[in-house]
Amino acid sequence: MKYELIVFDWDGTLMDSVAKIVACTQAAAADLGLAVPAYDEAKQIIGLGLHEAMARLFDITDEQQVQRVAQQYRHHFLGDEPTPETLFEGAEELLSQLESDGYLLAVATGKSRRGLQHVLAKTGLAEVFHVTRCADETFSKPHPQMLQEIMEFTGADATK
Repeated sequence: MKYELIVFDWDGTLMDSVAKIVACTQAAAADLGLAVPAYDEAKQIIGLGLHEAMARLFDITDEQQVQRVAQQYRHHFLGDEPTPETLFEGAEELLSQLESDGYLLAVATGKSRRGLQHVLAKTGLAEVFHVTRCADETFSKPHPQMLQEIMEFTGADATK
């Protein structure tokens, strides 16, 4: 086996969640009286940690205001926002095959821990992954710390 560890991003890689993220972002903006971003504008922040994404998208420098926008986003994402998010076709089968082939599987995501736990519970995939790292636990991508922590936890060697 050439590789021992496979690390996945979540949004846009395993799960088709763009529409849900955009809808929650737009709803949060509307709730707080901010300019509601266009769909294409809002989807550009996917992959960043929530606080960094909201600060960048709404050009906010005040940390308390960033917190308010992030909290309102969470309210919609974890609560009442009806836009569906589904695993991409074949994703569950791929993960199952990789797991049975003996690969270590991990997730490195811009989602918060709470957001990732929410979607892992919805999909029933929590037990598939050996380790996960989220943007509220470590530096957000593209900083390499998430991957470094995953490799340290699993004992994977990047030089192999």
